[in-house]
Amino acid sequence: MDNKVVTTLVRTAAARGAATVRFNFRGVGASEGRHDGGVGETSDVLAVIDWAGGRWPGARLWLCGFSFGAYVALAAASRRTVDRLVTVAPPLRRMNVESLVLPQCPWLIVQGSADELVDAAEVQSWARSLSSPPEMMLLPGASHFFHGRLAELGAAVAPFLR
Repeated sequence: MDNKVVTTLVRTAAARGAATVRFNFRGVGASEGRHDGGVGETSDVLAVIDWAGGRWPGARLWLCGFSFGAYVALAAASRRTVDRLVTVAPPLRRMNVESLVLPQCPWLIVQGSADELVDAAEVQSWARSLSSPPEMMLLPGASHFFHGRLAELGAAVAPFLR
């Protein structure tokens, strides 16, 4: 939850007027439990969504995730009503995205072209192959962690969160 990409997404959403929540997945930091390959982590996100819905009734839900969190956000978005979905560097090779039901909400993928962990061309190709392709933003020269490019990442996401 303290990752600089995650905090950039949180600051960007907060600047657009959203109440924001960030948390560690199970087994990360001081959180209980163990990594569960996305299954338990999706349940964690759904629990946070339900909690936030009670905390801020009627608020629109914007769901953002980075890397593994992008996969989990995508999985959760297929199980709840989401107004906007932002996935940054979705890990196509590491997680089985083919088994997910794709969301019906507006969706933005942000990908760095020089990502050393997630193949940018593969993400673009996959996104274009979908029946309802998401909006795609490629940041030329950006690495997986957007070193030196966080302001650009925020600027890419901000107009989408409206």
